[in-house]
Amino acid sequence: MTTVRHEATVPLTAAGRRFDQSLAEMFPDYSRSRLTAWIKEGKVLLNGAPAAPRQLLHGGEAVVLEAELASEVGDAQPEDIALDVVYEDDDLLVVDKPVGLVVHPGAGNPAGTMLNALLHRLPALAEIPRAGIVHRLDKDTSGLMVVAKTIAAQTALVKMLSEHDVHRQYEAIVLGTMVAGGTVDEPLGRHQHDRLKQGIRDEEQGGKRAVTHYRVRERFRAHTVLQCNLETGRTHQIRVHMAHIGHPLVGDQLYGNGLRLPRGASDELIGALRGFKRQALHAEQLAFIHPVTGEELSFTSPRPADQEALIEQLRVDTAIHPIED
Repeated sequence: MTTVRHEATVPLTAAGRRFDQSLAEMFPDYSRSRLTAWIKEGKVLLNGAPAAPRQLLHGGEAVVLEAELASEVGDAQPEDIALDVVYEDDDLLVVDKPVGLVVHPGAGNPAGTMLNALLHRLPALAEIPRAGIVHRLDKDTSGLMVVAKTIAAQTALVKMLSEHDVHRQYEAIVLGTMVAGGTVDEPLGRHQHDRLKQGIRDEEQGGKRAVTHYRVRERFRAHTVLQCNLETGRTHQIRVHMAHIGHPLVGDQLYGNGLRLPRGASDELIGALRGFKRQALHAEQLAFIHPVTGEELSFTSPRPADQEALIEQLRVDTAIHPIED
């Protein structure tokens, strides 16, 4: 738990504006929702007294902010777990997450996570909410993630993600032969019967807008390689959206509907498909504007070996049994 304290004077240009609005401009290192919560908790004083978030300002008031910044890492301990860091500076780092690495500790995974690894690499992240993690990948999804090293970078990156200013591109292998790309615009929320799953849920059911753009990259007899670009970033978004349109990801144990073996498939292809026990999804590209320097950053992660091997077997099968258009 870290205590933060700031003192400032409300600028005269803020006259007539709401307290919470101006405070967000005065202290941009913190999100507006966090500042509003601190105002309501009486941790931000205006001329020495608590104030309401909607209170109108005159300009020139004295502001004192003193609050505790919860790290939200709980009992997580540093662990010496190797991380593939593809970029790092004073404000952030980009990690290429392998298949099998859980991002956050949770039920069934109290340790051995990416968060534990980050705490070992950078102990100061214990003072940053969620150890600087601003978005996540499922355990069995590989690829690129950005992690903030400061409160200011974290606040900026969370805002960029919410405003769709971070480019995230995935490669997926799905069941079925698709002939064209498209967009899935269906809201997602907690599944009504299975709390481990997400489902298509309208706003009244607690769903939030979710948009996935996809295009065909390579077609095979009973499978398709897709490029998927996220406009939003909901939990299990690509997995649920692809299953919703009848093309679940290969190997998806939660949303899939079993194997799809092409007629006359070789033993090698059958073995590759049966042995692929995770969702065939890889976060291959990540691009954004650096929240501090303004530099354009772009990163690419190579396809993981198991996904490459499966695609190669599908190519061999297609060479023997060409697709008839």
